[in-house]
Amino acid sequence: MASRHNRDVNVEIWSDIACPWCYVGKRRFEAARDLFEHRDSIDVVWRSFELDPGAPPVRDEDRSEHLARKYGRTVERARQMHERMTEVGAGEGIDFRFDRSHSVNTLDAHRLIHLAKSHGLQDQMEERLFRAHFSEGEVVSDPETLTRLAAEVCLDEGDVRDTLATDRFEAAVREDERTAAVLGIHAVPFFVVDRALGVAGAQPAEVLLELLRQGWRTRNPVAATR
Repeated sequence: MASRHNRDVNVEIWSDIACPWCYVGKRRFEAARDLFEHRDSIDVVWRSFELDPGAPPVRDEDRSEHLARKYGRTVERARQMHERMTEVGAGEGIDFRFDRSHSVNTLDAHRLIHLAKSHGLQDQMEERLFRAHFSEGEVVSDPETLTRLAAEVCLDEGDVRDTLATDRFEAAVREDERTAAVLGIHAVPFFVVDRALGVAGAQPAEVLLELLRQGWRTRNPVAATR
């Protein structure tokens, strides 16, 4: 049996590709990982979380108007929130284009991320979906769009089409969401290390780096289920 001190640090990140703070959180985690002294010993798994599970495939409503209605704000205040988010994203190298992005149901995108995980391409798929949704104005609930984006990260087209035409990996998405509920996760991004340490929100890289260091010091023998 491997020694406790030879184990990787297992990081699970609950996220939704429709969540701008999750995209920022991904960048900040990457910055923390790059500074971590044992970065080659980090095992990362992206977990599914739907911010709006009842959303239609595509919502035609203006994004600022929808945000205003959802949170009881004025449209002007919602636009200001988007402007502020755009500034935050720019600081992390993200080109947020809320004037282009569409409000969509993300279940199929999450199922595709699980398919990518089974081929060791989860991070690449997560990144491609974030960029497509927030920067390029792609409709990431459309099967043809998802198939094209998946091909860009080298997933097999037939496998992708089969997944999207069935309920494949939906059970995995639901299991992630049930686990989130058990762990008390109600908002994303949420970072969990070895099912022992956790931090909510797109924390600065320094905070996430300390989380990794603490996880390394107190490594738990329970690995994340792949």
